[in-house]
Amino acid sequence: MRILLLDIETAPNKAYVWGMFDQNISANQMEASSYILCWAAKWHGNGEMHFDSVQKQDAKKMLKGIHKLLDEADVVVHYNGLKFDIPTLNKEFIKNGFYPPSPYKQLDLLQVCRRAFRFESNKLSYVSAALQIGAKVKHAGFELWVQCMAGDEKAWDKMGRYNRGDVTLLEKLYRRLRPWIQRHPNHGAHHDGLCCPKCGSEKVQRRGTQVAQTRSYARYHCQACAAWFRGSKAVDAKRGEQGVNIL
Repeated sequence: MRILLLDIETAPNKAYVWGMFDQNISANQMEASSYILCWAAKWHGNGEMHFDSVQKQDAKKMLKGIHKLLDEADVVVHYNGLKFDIPTLNKEFIKNGFYPPSPYKQLDLLQVCRRAFRFESNKLSYVSAALQIGAKVKHAGFELWVQCMAGDEKAWDKMGRYNRGDVTLLEKLYRRLRPWIQRHPNHGAHHDGLCCPKCGSEKVQRRGTQVAQTRSYARYHCQACAAWFRGSKAVDAKRGEQGVNIL
């Protein structure tokens, strides 16, 4: 199963406004709408980082690369990507004449954090610091985006490090959260025999029985990622029969 980790950075909207607070901006006040400045992505378990930007080439050529990666992915991991990254990419795809990439499943780690935990803040920087897995690349803030839009090469170098750094951090967070993810796509669909549905490892141990409303199932514990899962077939608790794995 091919798992793609993804993050994008976008330019802000530009508009004419009458003030600084509580502004309702109509469409005819917009001078320029947001667009993708750059993207970074990598395959889980592969060291190569992919990156492209509008500094390197025009928007359509930049989008072609990430469209190809999405087309090859079985699962896409992101942070707030359900509401931001993927809809933003889809908007740019259709504007530039692309067809939809082949279907893929999505894992939004922001949603995982909200459902499974109660961190004081669900921002990627806060959760990563709380779990002591790393930190986002520091930058000057909004000025960095403005400088990139103006073509500043040093700013673009910083933006590239920031974008790639978020994907590196995302992969670390994914590995840490993986055993807690309730609806993780099943590795067993891409694997022959018994394996952990969350990481694909065959190093699993039978740990008792999981009882549902009317049936019992063999229960397993992954020795690689620490996830729990159950067999797919009902078992006879006395005889210990077991089926293949499923979440």
